[in-house]
Amino acid sequence: MLQPTLAKEFLDHLFNYKGTTIKNNTMDLYLKGKTAIVTGASQGIGRAIAKQLSLEGVTVFATARNQYRLNSLKEELVAAGGIDPITFVQDFTAADGPENIAAAALSGLRHVDILINNAGQSQPVEVAGPEEPWIETMDLDFNRPRQLTQQLLPHFINRKQGAILNLASTYELRTINVSAVAKSAIIAWSKQLSGQVGQYGITVNCLQPGLIDTNNIRSYFPGDERKKYAEREIPLGDFGEPQDIANMAVFLVSPRAAYITGTVAVVDGGMRRYPF
Repeated sequence: MLQPTLAKEFLDHLFNYKGTTIKNNTMDLYLKGKTAIVTGASQGIGRAIAKQLSLEGVTVFATARNQYRLNSLKEELVAAGGIDPITFVQDFTAADGPENIAAAALSGLRHVDILINNAGQSQPVEVAGPEEPWIETMDLDFNRPRQLTQQLLPHFINRKQGAILNLASTYELRTINVSAVAKSAIIAWSKQLSGQVGQYGITVNCLQPGLIDTNNIRSYFPGDERKKYAEREIPLGDFGEPQDIANMAVFLVSPRAAYITGTVAVVDGGMRRYPF
């Protein structure tokens, strides 16, 4: 059996996994010419997903709250040789957020092939406390993705096609975290929905990230805490990168994954802390 250090070196060499740049990170996923909505697209995982879709030939409707970050995303995608995205500033937590996003996307794209519900944020709470964090986070991480999906379902059903991917939660399950509760609801709802809309050629899947190096996670692991935790809990020895999630996300919404629905894909480096 390879020792841990040798195993890591082997993976680095074989897969160009960390510390190197993969020169050609595209394969033919038959996505060219398709359209996609990505929420929370201005940073982190959502930004990586939007970029990879664009590089695969998808016209992305990228929505988030921050105009500056959306502008920089647009510039980055074009500079990288991707398809010029449509950007749309919208607070997803607003009551009319899902309706506004759906209407603007259908107007700008004419049709929607893919929906990726990515927007969300970790929200740890005490075992007993105020209701506000529960209400706000359940809206952001469950109600709004569900409502946006429901806005678009008649469109998908009418076209007899569509790929829906909901980002879930893996790590925050040993202490109370409202986001993890909401994402568990997303998974249960997604599985139920997949059973009803499959007859229309629509797939519904979930993607559970492990610990990914984003602003949403870094503050919880200051100093050398990340290294200590990763060595103790993650077989691959480090946190993932947003690109690791983007790679799986783009596959799951592609025609290559046309026979995959109602599933929960996990990308966590082997940490294996997930409820489903």
